[in-house]
Amino acid sequence: MDLKYYLHIISKLTIFALINIFHHFNPKNMWTKSHSILTNEVTKEQMWKLFADVNNWHTWDNGVEFAKIDGKFEKGNHFIFQPKGGPKLKIGIVEATENKSFTDCTNFPLAKMYGEHTFEETTNGLKLTTTMKVEGLLGFVWRKIVAQKIVEALPVDMQQQIQTAKNL
Repeated sequence: MDLKYYLHIISKLTIFALINIFHHFNPKNMWTKSHSILTNEVTKEQMWKLFADVNNWHTWDNGVEFAKIDGKFEKGNHFIFQPKGGPKLKIGIVEATENKSFTDCTNFPLAKMYGEHTFEETTNGLKLTTTMKVEGLLGFVWRKIVAQKIVEALPVDMQQQIQTAKNL
């Protein structure tokens, strides 16, 4: 085999690698994962009350060191959030429809993470859905460091939310 053959193979591999890297670094590339639960144990009003009381999240979520909001739980406001063992984060509320849904947004360097939470009444009960989305140039990094762990914990976390909201 000659040098020309090896250069051809190396150029093909380089192009493949660059395409793969661009796909991961593409700011329009968004990672999304959801988890849903169907329950008859709580109402949408109880779930809303649970989440809207940001200052008490630490009482029912073992992963929260503290969360603090000044003012109302509404679009345009933000809260300070610190996960156990993690840094303090400023999280914005980008959508909030009482007793129906809310979306929060965490800004990371060169990426954003959105948490969408919906409470949907169905004929079989209340459908609770949490969807995590990560986008941006370094979205793949923040997905691995933060979002994937959140998604993996959702089944247990959402059951804890239901158990806590039952008492509201």
